[in-house]
Amino acid sequence: MSDIAEPGSSKIPGKTVQEYIDELPVWSDGTTLKSTPMTGMQWRIWSLAASGKFFEGFVVFMGGVTVPLITREFGLSASESGLVTSASLAGILVGTILLGGLSDYFGRKRMFIAEMIIFCLFLALLIMVGSFWSLVICLFGIGMALGCDYPTAHMIISESIPSVSRGRLVLGAFAFQAVGAMSGIAVGALVLMLYPDIDAWRWMYATALVPAVVITIGRFFIPESANWLIVRGAHDHAEKAVTRLLHRTPRYPQKVELTRHVIDEHSASKQSFFALFDSKNLRATIFSSAPWLFQDLGTYGIGVFTPTLIAAALGSGPDKIRSPADLIASGIHSAQAAALTTSLLIVGIIFAIGLSDSLGRIKLQIFGFLGCAVGLGIASLSIDATGSTKLYLIMAGVMLFNFMTNIGPNAQTYLLAGEVFPTEVRGMGAGFAAMIGKVGAVATTYGFPILLASIGTRSLLYALVISSVLGAIVTWVYRIETTGVNLDRIGREPEAEIPQTKKVAA
Repeated sequence: MSDIAEPGSSKIPGKTVQEYIDELPVWSDGTTLKSTPMTGMQWRIWSLAASGKFFEGFVVFMGGVTVPLITREFGLSASESGLVTSASLAGILVGTILLGGLSDYFGRKRMFIAEMIIFCLFLALLIMVGSFWSLVICLFGIGMALGCDYPTAHMIISESIPSVSRGRLVLGAFAFQAVGAMSGIAVGALVLMLYPDIDAWRWMYATALVPAVVITIGRFFIPESANWLIVRGAHDHAEKAVTRLLHRTPRYPQKVELTRHVIDEHSASKQSFFALFDSKNLRATIFSSAPWLFQDLGTYGIGVFTPTLIAAALGSGPDKIRSPADLIASGIHSAQAAALTTSLLIVGIIFAIGLSDSLGRIKLQIFGFLGCAVGLGIASLSIDATGSTKLYLIMAGVMLFNFMTNIGPNAQTYLLAGEVFPTEVRGMGAGFAAMIGKVGAVATTYGFPILLASIGTRSLLYALVISSVLGAIVTWVYRIETTGVNLDRIGREPEAEIPQTKKVAA
């Protein structure tokens, strides 16, 4: 790369943040590397971000085990039970845009820390609640913290790692949502076996508190995103952040000199929420948010209520429960079966990690949506089945759905939302997309019990099949491929090309 500024350029000599991160070192003794090495700080940032996704899966999907117990303890009606189930998702909806968008103003690191403080506070209060509304408020607060994590965790990873490995590393962190989901269900079953009582749900949530405090402390010891510092005009701080991020032994790069862009009317300090809907960003806004809506309609509805559906197939549904002992036994059996189906989320995300940087995001998202439709279709066949066939069809359909959603839309919508927007509005854009997705999640989880009773399982599953097909169509129509694209170029060039990694002698 030349250090001479082109005529009419708005920058002075230097490299961009991403060019430093993508640089393939050649050491002074002639030693070469086959790929851009990750530093210890980059791995620390990655692991701290992955933990946030774990807590989301853990808390949200544990609801399939805790809600029946909570309903019994507080004597809730069907609508109140639906409110408890959807409270954390409603909090996520608000948190994605209200708190996640603040990362464009206050910085990625500050919001990365703030979200965990909020999470720990409401989690501690949840364990001690004694009334219905305090329960709902605490679950909502936890959801707000998790919602903030959607855009913030993605950005703090993607703005700190090499372009060529961004897909698999972002999705590698996102995979911990599936690990958390399975862990939440497994922990729920284990706690019920060790402490078979109605208030066991408190101990289930309590298991996440100490790890969450540890992660909160760890987040204080990372650098701010240099990309964010650059668009705020803090070039000196950005150079220090890159130096700290890329600290290696032996030292490389020897010195960091960043390109200094002229801050104009499009700078981050002057961007508003409505910038997401101007001619520059509208396509990205539609592309990142609409498929996420269709995806969450199915993923959260099926994920949270899989234990309930399986319990009904096992003949231990609500109409069979006569005592607290029946409820606990049903909870254990359905949680164990749900843990098996949820394990396919992990298998799916493993495939997504391996394929996202080779096949590309768009192909995987379309293929995944269509696969989800097939899985839901198989599950719908169980309605006319009897005996063990009924259970097998539900299990097969849900397992296929979980595999296809994580190889495709569940993983790719998250990945794409943090890539298709320029740095100045990346937090707001990713937050808005996640918020729209959670509109579907909240609507589905709140309305699922009511719809099951009113229109039946068959019609509900058919509606989710249609939403999956629509997700594939919208993805194709508004597609923006970001595989391997340098994030510095997003929104600044008509067509971003996959960058070629350069070798520079130390």
